[in-house]
Amino acid sequence: MSGLSVPVSANDHVQGRLDAAVVLVEYADYQCPYCGEAFSLVQRLQQRFGEQLCLVFRNFPLVQSHPQALPAAITAEYAAAHGKFWEAHDALFRSQQQLGEVVYRELMRELGLPEEGLAAAMDDNHNLARIQSDIESGVRSGVTGTPAFFINGQLFQPRQSFEELYDAIVQAIAGKQ
Repeated sequence: MSGLSVPVSANDHVQGRLDAAVVLVEYADYQCPYCGEAFSLVQRLQQRFGEQLCLVFRNFPLVQSHPQALPAAITAEYAAAHGKFWEAHDALFRSQQQLGEVVYRELMRELGLPEEGLAAAMDDNHNLARIQSDIESGVRSGVTGTPAFFINGQLFQPRQSFEELYDAIVQAIAGKQ
């Protein structure tokens, strides 16, 4: 089983407490249909486990298959620079079927962020470096596709469905008690 090669840090997008019983790291692509399926499951898991679960999101855009994956990731990173990463993250997954410039501009208006700033961010090497860092950490950790999950640093690979993530989290919590 592969382990997470780059530990969670202050550079990550984190929802919850890092000292939670379970730290779930997700590598995902905003345009990946499987990531879209996992998005709603992860939200349910967060509601179910509350403070026992910490979610960490890392970008892993599969640009050969998903042409909007990188622009969507840049949009999320631009929002993150303004303290609105999770709002953008959620909206991008909810708009997964329509990803494109119109959706990104509309999202900026909803978040109260300047649209012209997003246009500049699309060409900003800082955002690309941030995303590339996530990709490299995923590759070093054994990520080959999306979504990829790590539970307390260990790669979780479902056998049949993402629903198995629930049982794996229950087991991880039980192991901490």
